[in-house]
Amino acid sequence: MKQYEQTVVVRAGTTPCPDVQLMEFHINAALRKECNFDETLFSSSGNVIFANQKAVHLFVLKYNKTVNGRQHPEQYLKAGQLNAMGLIDEIFHYVCRLYRTTENKTFFEGAVRSIETKIGTEAFAALIQTFIHEFPPRAVYKKEMSESEWLAGSDTDGTANRIIALEEMMMLILANENPAFEPFFRLFSDTVLKKNPSYAIAWRELKMWSAKNPPFGPEGLDLVSMLKAPVEYSPYDLKGQLEYIRTKWFSILGEWLSRLLSGLDLIAEEQKAGWSGGIGSGTPDMDPYTFGDISKEYERFSPDREWMPNVVLIAKSALVWLSQLTEKYQRPITRLDQIPDEELDFLAASGFTGLWLIGLWERSPASKRIKQICGNPEAAASAYSLDDYDIAGELGGWEALDNLRSRAWKRGVRLASDMVPNHTGMDAKWVVEKPDLFIQTNECPYPGYDFNGENLSHDSRVGIYLENHYYNKTDCAVVFKRVDHATGDTRYIYHGNDGTGMPWNDTAQIDFLNPQAREEVIQKILHVAKNFPIIRFDAAMVLAKKHIQRLWYPEPGSGGDIASRSRFAISREEFERRIPEEFWREVVDRCAKEIPDTLLLAEAFWMMEGYFVRTLGMHRVYNSAFMNMLKREDNQKYRSTIKNTIEFDPEILKRYVNFMNNPDEETAVVQFGKDDKYFGVCTMMVAMPGLPMFGHGQVEGFEEKYGMEYRKAYRNEVPDGHLLYRHQREIFPLMKKRYLFAGVDNFCLYDFYENGSVNENVFVWSNRVGQERALIFYNNVYQHATGWIKVSAASAVKQSDGSRVLEQRTLAQGLGLENRDNRFTIMQEQRSGLWYIRTNREIIDKGMFASLNGFQTQVFLNIYEVDDNEWGHYRTLYNSLDGRGIYDVHMGIQNIFLKDLYASLSAFASPAFFSSVHNIYAMKEQNIEACIAGMEPAARAFFAKLEEFLKGPYGAAPVLGTNADATANKTAGKGKKKQEDGSEFTAVDADALWKSFSLRVEKLLNLPLAAVSRINDLVPETVKLINKQIETFYAPEGMPEGMPEAMAGAVILFSVKECIPGTDKGRKTRDILDLWSLDRKMTEILADYGLNQQAVTRLYDMLKACLCVADMPPVNEKDLARAILEKLFTDSKTGAFLGIHEWDSIVWFNKDAADHLLFILGAALSVIGVPLKVKVQKAVAGTSGKSDSSGRSGRFSWSGWADELLLIARTQRMAEQLFEKAGYRVQPLVGLLAPVVKKPAAKKAADKKPAAKKPAAKKPAAKKPTSKETDSGNPGDTSGK
Repeated sequence: MKQYEQTVVVRAGTTPCPDVQLMEFHINAALRKECNFDETLFSSSGNVIFANQKAVHLFVLKYNKTVNGRQHPEQYLKAGQLNAMGLIDEIFHYVCRLYRTTENKTFFEGAVRSIETKIGTEAFAALIQTFIHEFPPRAVYKKEMSESEWLAGSDTDGTANRIIALEEMMMLILANENPAFEPFFRLFSDTVLKKNPSYAIAWRELKMWSAKNPPFGPEGLDLVSMLKAPVEYSPYDLKGQLEYIRTKWFSILGEWLSRLLSGLDLIAEEQKAGWSGGIGSGTPDMDPYTFGDISKEYERFSPDREWMPNVVLIAKSALVWLSQLTEKYQRPITRLDQIPDEELDFLAASGFTGLWLIGLWERSPASKRIKQICGNPEAAASAYSLDDYDIAGELGGWEALDNLRSRAWKRGVRLASDMVPNHTGMDAKWVVEKPDLFIQTNECPYPGYDFNGENLSHDSRVGIYLENHYYNKTDCAVVFKRVDHATGDTRYIYHGNDGTGMPWNDTAQIDFLNPQAREEVIQKILHVAKNFPIIRFDAAMVLAKKHIQRLWYPEPGSGGDIASRSRFAISREEFERRIPEEFWREVVDRCAKEIPDTLLLAEAFWMMEGYFVRTLGMHRVYNSAFMNMLKREDNQKYRSTIKNTIEFDPEILKRYVNFMNNPDEETAVVQFGKDDKYFGVCTMMVAMPGLPMFGHGQVEGFEEKYGMEYRKAYRNEVPDGHLLYRHQREIFPLMKKRYLFAGVDNFCLYDFYENGSVNENVFVWSNRVGQERALIFYNNVYQHATGWIKVSAASAVKQSDGSRVLEQRTLAQGLGLENRDNRFTIMQEQRSGLWYIRTNREIIDKGMFASLNGFQTQVFLNIYEVDDNEWGHYRTLYNSLDGRGIYDVHMGIQNIFLKDLYASLSAFASPAFFSSVHNIYAMKEQNIEACIAGMEPAARAFFAKLEEFLKGPYGAAPVLGTNADATANKTAGKGKKKQEDGSEFTAVDADALWKSFSLRVEKLLNLPLAAVSRINDLVPETVKLINKQIETFYAPEGMPEGMPEAMAGAVILFSVKECIPGTDKGRKTRDILDLWSLDRKMTEILADYGLNQQAVTRLYDMLKACLCVADMPPVNEKDLARAILEKLFTDSKTGAFLGIHEWDSIVWFNKDAADHLLFILGAALSVIGVPLKVKVQKAVAGTSGKSDSSGRSGRFSWSGWADELLLIARTQRMAEQLFEKAGYRVQPLVGLLAPVVKKPAAKKAADKKPAAKKPAAKKPAAKKPTSKETDSGNPGDTSGK
């Protein structure tokens, strides 16, 4: 549908004037000749007539060729300026005609008489003749009559030409006195006239004459004063003068108003910067969101599907990402189906649930060629200049997408795609085959445009030509040229444009006033929705009705955003008739009906965020204020944005898309850095309502901004390991809790009071789902902040009748805390790991205090309430902490409850002991006997205290199968009591316990010596296997830092097993350790010593899991590996350490995790004291019972221990072989284990039933160990097997 610019018909007001002479802009005769202007431009009076804007632009083009633009660029004439000067001159003439019609028909005749009286008739005649010489009428200029002949004549209604000449001279004087006209005085300079003294006198007399005549106009001024008023109001601004005329003279303008509005629009168009950045360029100074404009609009939110609130989106520029993956994996990765599973695993494990792939669709060849011509030979086309909505062939097409989509979906990751509804590529399929869908004109809008460059079309049916000045950036044309080679039809199609900067010069703008175009676009949207559950609509705000009109069909006087479009102005009524419904509302309704499980996400700015979700029904909308305000630390503005949003409708807050960068912006780390400010704002992004969206390379800390045409990154950046670590520690755990942060029903924003006033730099908010709660503080400035929170900001709450009331909540209400005494709230601060305890009464009455360093974040999670117990332990802990945090509240309570046991453990596990262990392993000390002897008093004291607690009212009875709590007083000092299995709780043999413990310590401390010198007398094969075992796990060079001390602590912990009565010692030991948190206490002790608490905790958790092996029935050596694996894979505690997971309907276990567990198991078996009952094939004949050549105590046997290490090495090797044979799949592994382990185990169990009646605790002690069948955990063992 072609569009034609209409010629504006100039009419002289609503009341017809008898003077119909068109008196437009006067031009100096010499300049007129120099420029060789088209004579059709000039009226009979010699003034220029501009029938339309094309005429204005032609005039300007010729004039500017005479200007020395290099030295005086300010002298270049712009069409808008020329048009404004002409309009002012025309309207002044119109006012003069109106004055003559309504006030004084002979005003100028009287003025002539007054001037002639003052200077004389001859002097006036000479003055007028000079004027006519300088500014000749057309007939005089063309020498059809002389100046005198013209002056002697009159116009068609009988007005003498000398009277007309006086009016023209008055207009000339007004123009030369107008400062806004000064840059263009060359057009109408009155320098020659000023040489005549009569010129100034005549002007003075004319003003005096005007003052004597009746006033005129809305302000009641005389005629000359009225004509001077716009200049006096805005002396240096043509637009200001026109605005004055529009507002002050509105009642008399009549049909001139449309011409004036058009003139204002033309000026506005030219005031747009040609090569500015457009959307996303720079950092705009934004105001807080307000919602007054949409409060009168209807409300129609689109309901969310269950998964939508929990989406965490990450963007990847497809071509750049594939290039980076090629480099990372050192193999070609060019298609979507070649993206490694490892990448998808990382995204899923991190908490990302949406993957936005930028640049999937077939792109415009013309766009690619333009970017190559402009200097990037490697460039692809822009990802937003599309040929059609087919997956690009170079990415593997639809088949490759299906593969990626399937693999991502299995990991819980949905794919997202762009849809670009506003425009296509300039050579797109639609441009070739359906050109009427685009905004266009049949005439080039500017005569200076040059389309004689390269044909960019890839289709021989048409020619596509970009305006040449784009290539050297001297102009940015608003149209391109399309030529139909078959018919010769030529059209000028507008480029896509949002009015904020330069046009998108590789695109073609779709005409949304064309109903066929709207339907075609909707069909493409539905096509995309069928293939992607998340759609991002690019530049969606430009297709809101108000912006379609503003940009492309402006109301008269409202134009100026896109050059030349004011020529196509239409009224609001006509616009509404042609597009009665919002395009986006129709899109949302169609998608909801036809493809409902689709999240529609709009890139929308310009304060339309609320309108897009509340009225138009988009599920999510960009929130650019988040990035821009927080980056600039405009904290009061962003807090106001949140407050304004929740006061109007909190549902809008839920539907924001929060981001720290997007493809149009610099990267997140460039804008926010890599330190605490970045992580504070990132915490806000992932832990506030609103969909979090990460940019490409944000997690890795990349600084390069990838152009939409990039095929690869041009900076050789590597991921920032520390940044990635902090994401994994601080951000990813929050992403996995999006369900907790996404909702708004329980969201509260708090004011942070410091010294009696609100500190607007501190953001504090809470949210909760059910009983799960979160409270977060962030200080977004460098300065320290200290203060209290208590009451939330007001939030709108919808009532049953649809109305809303504003409600505030206290912090206690926000967290859902109960109001009663002796109730405590316990919360963990994520970043420090500390737990804090507060009384509910304190929170209710006072709120919560916080002290925050600059850019510090505090994230409180795992918030729960407890009532104090009967002993007042929580009150005691609360008072002792005095507001400070503690690493473990449970341990804090345990420290009260088990104070004496912990004291004895701390004395046992002393820093002196750990220092000795460290020195021995560092080969700085070799006096092992002295180290062990020094432990004995503390060890015996701990064993005694442990026995006391096992027998006493400390909760051990259910674990041990006794009724210790009820009978403690009765049995105290009697030495034994009955257990559930019939055995008796026999008093611990302190000497045997010490002997067993010291033997294990001696094994541990001899490891470094064994690694270098103590097994050289064994046969080579044995030496090889044992060295491998020792070097792999225990050699000083390969040992993790602190491992010897951690293992020494484990030896102390596992001595608990020797105090456990009855059977199932492994399980019971594990349960006692858990019950009294002895392993956690040991971890604290080692942390104080300097070890990494997290690493030690994980080590001890794995060692405890390995205790299940201690309860295995006896097996032959050849079946040992199978028996151990069967125990590990069926024990509930070990599954977490095997990496068991399901993928592709198969249950797998992780190779690295399983191998690591075997390593830990080796430590448990060989050093710590997890016993094995097994018939051992002797490794070396004659070595069992051989005394130690070192002459030590005789309790420790190198050769016996070598047999034990050899057994463990063989067992590990057999287990690894079983892993490989099973392909790291659980079911095949179970199949390999079952025939050997399960059936024989059942048979042995049946065989031993009668023996089970004997006291289990006495059986090992009654049987003398042999070299073939040994319980390596027996205190009497001398071989260490």
